[in-house]
Amino acid sequence: MAKNFVQPTESRGVEPRVRSSSFRAAAWRRRVFLFFVGTVGLAGWSRAVGAPIVAQLPTPAPEVALTPTPPKPAAPTLDELVFTDGDRVRGHFIKRDGDIVVFKSERFGLLRVPANSVQLTLAKTPTSPVAAAGAKAEKAEVWAWPFSPVAMAKALKGFFGSWHGKFAVSTELLSDTAEHDSATAQLHLERKMARDEEQLNARYDFASANHVTSTDMIKGDALWRHDFPNQLFSTYRPSLEWNRNFYRDNLPADYVLLQQEVGAGINLWNTEKRKLRFGLSENIFSVWVTPPALRAQNTHTAESSFVELESKLPWRITVTDRAIYYYSILHNTEGWENHFEIDKKLTETVTMGVQHEVRTNDPDIRAADYRRLKLFFGFDF
Repeated sequence: MAKNFVQPTESRGVEPRVRSSSFRAAAWRRRVFLFFVGTVGLAGWSRAVGAPIVAQLPTPAPEVALTPTPPKPAAPTLDELVFTDGDRVRGHFIKRDGDIVVFKSERFGLLRVPANSVQLTLAKTPTSPVAAAGAKAEKAEVWAWPFSPVAMAKALKGFFGSWHGKFAVSTELLSDTAEHDSATAQLHLERKMARDEEQLNARYDFASANHVTSTDMIKGDALWRHDFPNQLFSTYRPSLEWNRNFYRDNLPADYVLLQQEVGAGINLWNTEKRKLRFGLSENIFSVWVTPPALRAQNTHTAESSFVELESKLPWRITVTDRAIYYYSILHNTEGWENHFEIDKKLTETVTMGVQHEVRTNDPDIRAADYRRLKLFFGFDF
């Protein structure tokens, strides 16, 4: 048995302490014993589990991409109904009832339109067999309609090439003390180049009262205008008028009037949306009276001044006006004409317009004076 030697020691200013070598030996033995027990226990636990002890290291965090991924475009949520004149309405397709498409518009509410006048574009493919069959029939029957105004406009543009035009009609039926009916059809063609503009116009007017013809007139005219530097221009405007129901002194006096206008002027205002012109011209009138009893031919001249206005307004409205004042120096006579028209473009191909024409004291008394106001519906191409 080990002996303990405890010896008190003294030192100046220091409290006495205990020193023992046996304490240090016992502490060393305890450490060895604990290490041996821990090693044996750890080995036994590892064998019992059946897997070696592996240190678990922390998993590094994945790297974050510096460039953000662009968001995917949102899929359309509304169905679209496209009319044959180009108009589009968005909403939800409800059903097809025979030849009628039932569509709920976001702006106009519930719509019931003929299937052969619209095209249907669904936001997503229907999942049910009934809806899929309806959409398939919609595509097969609606989209195959070949007589839409858009298709006709494309065909006419392909035929006329650089010429653009409008075909318009107007009609009236009135019953009071007499039965009145009238009809007007007109065609307008034009093309514009860098310094030249060309136009062709044709019109037919017919009216009757109690089935007796009161108006039967065919009229055509053309225009060629050339622009010069310093806002100057020249113009040539021939026109042909055939009045097949004209009376003078209660006698038939049908006539053919050929007018040729040669003039020049200045562009007072020449922008894309506003044009204002003023000019002077010389006119040559040639008249042929066709009834045998009054058959005659006459040619004379008259001077004139004219003002032309073209304006494009908001809401796709256009205004044109041409006023002419005639004065014959040789015969000391005067007269005037005015042609005013305002058009509203309803769709890309359909136009509504109002025309007002006045002719008073025409330089040739054989020609008829008139005042006309018409509402037209036109087809642009």
